[in-house]
Amino acid sequence: LLYSTGRDGCYCQLSVENGQLKVLRKQKPCKGMDWIEKLYFTPDNDLLVMGFHSTNFVLWSTRTNEKLLCVPCGGGHRSWSSDCFLSTRVFAYIKSGNIFVYQNRSADKRQSVLKESLHGQELTSVRHIGKIQTSANETVNILLTGSEDMIVNVLAFNGSSNTVFPLTTIIDHISSVRALAFWNICNKDLESSTISTVLFSAGGRAEIECYRLLISCEDSTSGIRCQVIHVASHRLDEHWDHVKNKHKIIKMDPETRYMSIVVVNEGLDLDSRQFVSCLFLAAACSDGCVRLFLMSEHSQKLLLISETFHHQCCVLKVDTFMHKFSTGSRRVFLCSAATDGSIAFWDITPTVDFAKSSVEFTDGKVQPTNLGIPSLTVQAHQSGINSLHVEKTSEGHYLVASGGDDNSIHICVISMEMETGSAASSELGHTVQCRQDDGGSCIRLLKTFVVLSAHAASITGLKILHPELLVSISVDQRLTLWKLSDDGLHFLCSRFCHVADVAELDCWEDRELGHYSVLCGQGLEVVKCVM
Repeated sequence: LLYSTGRDGCYCQLSVENGQLKVLRKQKPCKGMDWIEKLYFTPDNDLLVMGFHSTNFVLWSTRTNEKLLCVPCGGGHRSWSSDCFLSTRVFAYIKSGNIFVYQNRSADKRQSVLKESLHGQELTSVRHIGKIQTSANETVNILLTGSEDMIVNVLAFNGSSNTVFPLTTIIDHISSVRALAFWNICNKDLESSTISTVLFSAGGRAEIECYRLLISCEDSTSGIRCQVIHVASHRLDEHWDHVKNKHKIIKMDPETRYMSIVVVNEGLDLDSRQFVSCLFLAAACSDGCVRLFLMSEHSQKLLLISETFHHQCCVLKVDTFMHKFSTGSRRVFLCSAATDGSIAFWDITPTVDFAKSSVEFTDGKVQPTNLGIPSLTVQAHQSGINSLHVEKTSEGHYLVASGGDDNSIHICVISMEMETGSAASSELGHTVQCRQDDGGSCIRLLKTFVVLSAHAASITGLKILHPELLVSISVDQRLTLWKLSDDGLHFLCSRFCHVADVAELDCWEDRELGHYSVLCGQGLEVVKCVM
């Protein structure tokens, strides 16, 4: 690996591939530090950045994200030298024909940190991407967190010692990070020594960033290593940055925000040693649109290929699933939930297949198509839907669970059929539309369950652990387990959580026949449930 610095306020991480330099990642150490001169790696694996912030010389720590040294020297247009090899840091410079030497005698004194900070503002999203086996034969879980402070953190959670420690920090967004999505492209061994993941982060200013994460366990005592490679980025109003005379033009929608994103499940089995040629991302947007993107790692592009404004209101959640028929054909479905309490199901198979077949001929200027009308629409809640999860049952049906601002949990059971023709009907008081697409797939609503007042406040997180067990979290700070049976949803137990304003929930299975639940909001909390 190679590192370079410049007067654009960034330092780059590069690698040599086939005799050419390739930029892996471009980072800004801190806001306002526009002149970077030198990098230094400390024995304790900290990367120190030396540069100038206005008229001050700054020594910045990338591990703790703080200024270690700040000397008012007049700026970088002068001869200077700095030494970090000594126990006391020394900075010498020339100003007005005089030589000045600054010596930091307290450099060897360490701060007493009671507890490391995680984010500067409220956490908005959390994801569990997998497990890794350390050299000490311990299982460490890898977590992702996004926040209103425009930062994405990669964390490691050790279940044996119940500790969370950061691996790396991603500071590329220009606004808040609202949603995270990933797709593991490593081998199927969940407790292997390496994890390779494609990470998507999205949020304010209609911005999406894509990265490749390479997480491995080193044999030395340094622990877990996380390498971040920037792949692609996309902004809906990216052309606005190049518009002249902006003061004479009215920007139509400057505050579009991505509320939720999900990687489309096509049943892909990707090899971590190869480039991801085609990966689809669905996004729920605040402007009432559901958008579908195509990511190509080889060309480093993220393209908008399809969209629809069916909901006519803010779309809060999206999820995807794939169904294989007995004939061997497969259909890819997308479900979206909005502030009007409705859940729409889309068959996006024709769109995905067309984009995959024509991706080699695109030059980056793709005109997005229309997704059309949904295959099925269910009025599940009275108001906004904050959580949505789809799980397949042993009978081949699908459970669609949702929780909303009306404090209720809604479960609907749907099935996939191959039929000809189209039909419309009304079942259980819900509007159902079945539409024939290419291949004759049809979605049918079999039954629904509703638990009114499941919580005392808005439900912000919900997961189906398996077809008979469901967990939910609410702003009332109660984590509740539910048993799902043929006659409805039944309360099992509940636990009070310490995190206020819970924004999201994620779960994963433990090898000891239990489940871990991680929730975020005004903090982060991990809860283990043993049945």
